[in-house]
Amino acid sequence: MVRIGIVGGTGYTAVELIKLLLRHPEAQITRITSRDPEHPHLGDVHTSLRDRLDLRFETLDIGQFSSDIDCAFCCLPHAASAAVVGSLLDAGIRVVDFSADYRLNDVASFEKWYQVTHPDGDRVGSVPYGIPELFRDSIQSANLVANPGCFPSSAILPLAPLVKANLIDTQSLIVDSKTGVSGAGRKPNLKFHYPECNESVAAYGVGTHRHMPEIDQILGRFAGVTTATIFTPHLIPMDRGILSTIYVTPSEGTQPDSAMDCLNDFYKREPFVRITSDLPMTKDVANTNFCDITVRQCGDRLVIVSVLDNLIKGASGAAVQNFNAMFGFDEATALN
Repeated sequence: MVRIGIVGGTGYTAVELIKLLLRHPEAQITRITSRDPEHPHLGDVHTSLRDRLDLRFETLDIGQFSSDIDCAFCCLPHAASAAVVGSLLDAGIRVVDFSADYRLNDVASFEKWYQVTHPDGDRVGSVPYGIPELFRDSIQSANLVANPGCFPSSAILPLAPLVKANLIDTQSLIVDSKTGVSGAGRKPNLKFHYPECNESVAAYGVGTHRHMPEIDQILGRFAGVTTATIFTPHLIPMDRGILSTIYVTPSEGTQPDSAMDCLNDFYKREPFVRITSDLPMTKDVANTNFCDITVRQCGDRLVIVSVLDNLIKGASGAAVQNFNAMFGFDEATALN
């Protein structure tokens, strides 16, 4: 039995993570932290978990926290996470980190896009990126894994095999993504207040979104080439889900069938990536760890449609899949 601690357990990804781990036959959640000095019971913060796990939130004290923990899921905000990850690793705890602190290739990129000083820069660039379908070997032996961003997962999964196989032009990638409101997290924000976003669709972070360098850097890390991506996210008034429509220029001789064949061949043994002839919808993957992908031709471009649940395959499901890979369990454990 692997003893689990959750650092920062009040958000949407944390509650989804807990629900998944409660189904895991080899995981036992023993501690959960928050900054709330009142130390409320888990069931009072996440009412859907009442009578399912008898834990109270506690203040993070590394010495006490590490006494009965084998693996920590760190669900803290960017920069706050890296401030504690080093201490967890020093205490012998393996970590799956939900923040962006260890996803990018270098400290300069992180500090440019996140506008904060990185508190643990020496590790940046050496931490495995948490998409097992692409980086399984390095994840299995890692003590720290950088859980991927939700938008990047929806783009990297369909693009990585095509870039690797030289089937598409790498300098003209356009990723147009729609996401549900839960992607903004649980903390109140005027833009995501129901009357503000309902009956409306809005683009945001145009040319400045932090996930843009993540997509390019991880594609480059996997395929060994430089890519140039234009990424634009849009807010859709639904609870959860991401649909990414990706426009690519095919290399000479690349047809939709060859792109589909490449994706089918690459993911044929992967339990959570489904290549489909139908145009997928977010409802197809809601509350699951699946990413569904298809390809169409439109003039001289290929159009790729990719869908996933931002809270599961885009966050907590990916984290459990990484946990399974790290500890030698079947990756589908607790995720089917």
